[in-house]
Amino acid sequence: MSTWIAIVILGIIEGITEFLPISSTAHLLIAEHWLPRQSDLFNIVIQSGAVIAVLPLFPQRLRQFCFQWRERATQDYALKIAAAFGITAVGGLLLDHFGFQLPEALGPVAWAILIGGIAFVGIEMGLRGRRSDESVTWAIAVAVGLGQLVAAVFPGASRSGTTILFMLLLGLSRPAATEFSFLVGIPTMLAAGGLKIVKALSHPLPGAPAEDWGMVLLGFIVSAAVSFAAVKWLLAYVRTHTFTIFGWYRIGLAALLFGLLYFG
Repeated sequence: MSTWIAIVILGIIEGITEFLPISSTAHLLIAEHWLPRQSDLFNIVIQSGAVIAVLPLFPQRLRQFCFQWRERATQDYALKIAAAFGITAVGGLLLDHFGFQLPEALGPVAWAILIGGIAFVGIEMGLRGRRSDESVTWAIAVAVGLGQLVAAVFPGASRSGTTILFMLLLGLSRPAATEFSFLVGIPTMLAAGGLKIVKALSHPLPGAPAEDWGMVLLGFIVSAAVSFAAVKWLLAYVRTHTFTIFGWYRIGLAALLFGLLYFG
């Protein structure tokens, strides 16, 4: 397979799965069992492309933060984003300090995908007929920060999936939960990605091949374009639908992975 075709496929996978609650990490780990493995720097850069691309999809929030920042409601919402980000940042630095390495075996990934899928189906069944709130509370902000740490430790859990599940359990509506999850995820992933890029460039691995920046740029562009389309679709979808479809998708994907593991 040509390198550029593999790069385009990985960019599409990253763009679709970064914000959908189905785990981009899991899908990239799965894809790299069949596609040429790329560097950690490549994966970080295309993830950043997916994150940056969704900013234009929140024009009202961006205007609010830029032109209405003196209003109490704007400050309150921004502080809650900052609190969730801060919890994740401190936890992430502690994990890095103690040398935590993301497991790459398919077994744990399959279990995390399965558990998340069952949780989505079960929680959505329990929410039928219940009224939801539109206001993000401080308890929700803390839960989102902790949820991002859970997803960082267990590949396959999905950052957006875990945080959205926590918010649904705490009574937040699906559109509000999706928006807050994404807005917290933007600084979180850009900060983590920026830190890893600096480390990769300042301390390259001995004997590692030189980075093909043309291919990195291609992956970045593909990931950004696909992410924009995927998130735009999801924001419209959750206004009138539940997350049950993503739960069943995760269950089916987990079954496929267990089958692959069982049959070698």
